[in-house]
Amino acid sequence: AGSLMTTKHSQPQSTFAKSLTSTSTNTPYFKAAESTEIPSYVTKCPSNGLCSRLPPDCMTCNTNYSCIYGKPATFDCKVKPHVHCVDQNNQEQENFTINMTCQFCWQLATTDYVCTNSTNCMTVSCPRQRYNATCTVRDHIHCLGNRVFPKMLYCNWTGGYKWSTALALSITLGGFGADRFYLGQWREGLGKLFSFGGLGIWTLIDVLLIGVGYVGPADGSLYI
Repeated sequence: AGSLMTTKHSQPQSTFAKSLTSTSTNTPYFKAAESTEIPSYVTKCPSNGLCSRLPPDCMTCNTNYSCIYGKPATFDCKVKPHVHCVDQNNQEQENFTINMTCQFCWQLATTDYVCTNSTNCMTVSCPRQRYNATCTVRDHIHCLGNRVFPKMLYCNWTGGYKWSTALALSITLGGFGADRFYLGQWREGLGKLFSFGGLGIWTLIDVLLIGVGYVGPADGSLYI
């Protein structure tokens, strides 16, 4: 009787153990299925191109802490999963080195990154205004740190006003306020019109101010 009771109790335990085993073996199966998904960065990585010319999003590099700022340095890199590249001999490789200047991304030249522009700040002001911009490093440029960074930039947008046109109007028709009307400064234009250019004095002053760029468009933009 004792052995019979033991047998009856052992059967459910073995069945429960089998259910646990089957559940645990199914878990890695689902994980493997998820790992086969192609990451989004793969679309930026050219297939079978030179590893040294891959965009930074396609590789992972070790930081070279011994590099000297502003000097050329070598960094050990490895391609990310699902990325295929070759060396100079057209042989596929995963580990490679790249040469670049030892500097952070925000220290790059202005031609190496693209920043957002602002059309709300005044470019013709004293002191010249700045605005908060978000800058992104170009794909073919390698640097240290974050590739997207904030930066304070001078207002540099334009509304399409030409400096040469404003100066020509100031010289020829400045007595009638044509230069001020062209720049969108209607109040000053009407003042010059009804005062005949301030009896010529205002006209001469505007020629000088527009010539040196002190007087600009009313919207605060730069001349083109």
